[in-house]
Amino acid sequence: MSHHDSHTPPLAYVIAGSEATGGAGIQADLKTFQELGAYGVGTLTCIVSFDPKNDWGHRFVPVDPQVIADQFEAATVTHEPSVVKIGMLGTPATIDVVAQSLRSRTWEHVVLDPVLICKGQEPGAALDTDTALRAQVLPLATVVTPNLFETRTLAGVDSIETVEELVEAARKVQALGPRAVVAKGGVELPGPDAVDVLVDGDEVHVLRTPKIGEERVSGAGCTFAAAITAELAKGASVLDAARVAKDVVTASIEDRVASSAPFDAVRVGARR
Repeated sequence: MSHHDSHTPPLAYVIAGSEATGGAGIQADLKTFQELGAYGVGTLTCIVSFDPKNDWGHRFVPVDPQVIADQFEAATVTHEPSVVKIGMLGTPATIDVVAQSLRSRTWEHVVLDPVLICKGQEPGAALDTDTALRAQVLPLATVVTPNLFETRTLAGVDSIETVEELVEAARKVQALGPRAVVAKGGVELPGPDAVDVLVDGDEVHVLRTPKIGEERVSGAGCTFAAAITAELAKGASVLDAARVAKDVVTASIEDRVASSAPFDAVRVGARR
């Protein structure tokens, strides 16, 4: 096939970490992009593996900042993406290079899944990372998808027990810079439904589905943000993208994968 016959599919780009068990991280992102018909391109920020001999704690290895910059250059010059998802970054040095890279060009959408705590990091290092993420990457984001803990942390509130409090906290996160915030109640918000709240500009939308079990499932947050990214790359509105993401994640949790790990993982696309 000559170059002239080729066509460009919707392009979804992700900058995130590798998760060795396959359920989360860039592995989940690329599977989600593929399932939703977007061409997935990924830049690796870190490599996370769990230690089965040490209570499945995280083993975390950052990728050298120059290597991240090189991957970014290759990906963006080759494909010129207009939509990018930011997943796990993990260190202030990584955040520096990613923020610098993001600022080097224009984006239609930057979707930030604000992974604040990597279990296994020292509390001081984790705090430095949180602070850097808030200062450098959050203002560049157009859509942020925090879970309940991340929403509380970013909004600076002690507890979120109701949908009204979730909306209020989402507005506080929105005040930090992003145009839209999808605050995820998940299994942790009290009540029978998994409730997500979208604050987009002045509009508020509440997305609900009945909870599936009471346990968190690995990869749900990555998959949710990746689905939003893929749909935005296809030209959807933020609201429509969030609705598709909710459906995808609900089905992926229902079709979850069991393993020898102490957690189940989402499975995207099992129904097809």
